[in-house]
Amino acid sequence: MINETCTGEARFGGPFLFMKFAIVVSSAPHSPSSRRALRFAEAVLSAHHEITRLFFYQDGVHNASLSIVTPQDEQDWAGQWGLFIQQNKLDSVVCISAALRRGILSSEEAHRHGRQSANLYEPWQLSGLGQLHEAAQEADRLICFGDI
Repeated sequence: MINETCTGEARFGGPFLFMKFAIVVSSAPHSPSSRRALRFAEAVLSAHHEITRLFFYQDGVHNASLSIVTPQDEQDWAGQWGLFIQQNKLDSVVCISAALRRGILSSEEAHRHGRQSANLYEPWQLSGLGQLHEAAQEADRLICFGDI
């Protein structure tokens, strides 16, 4: 359902529909769908819409890992995601089950599981699938990038 709050005039003189998006990223940082997700998220904000939540699931949780080292001749997509999230103060959640399965830990989870160090990048937070459900309920559109 489209939120019909008018926030201005569209380019052709009609009302501008403000939309809320929830975005799911389920592919690794170096994959084309993760890059498309980042570009889509940038376009959403550029068009003055809102992102209610970014949810990283399955291999998408690798975007939140501090352990990824990108070769100098390649784009650091995980770093770009982190910068984008920080600059825009976005709510970004990493599925805790998918993260633990792939060795991505917050300091709390590292302590809980007896690991020496955490590797979750700061702008992200670990949480469950309930956060995805909540985001889908709040958003006008749920957009998924990658295999689900």
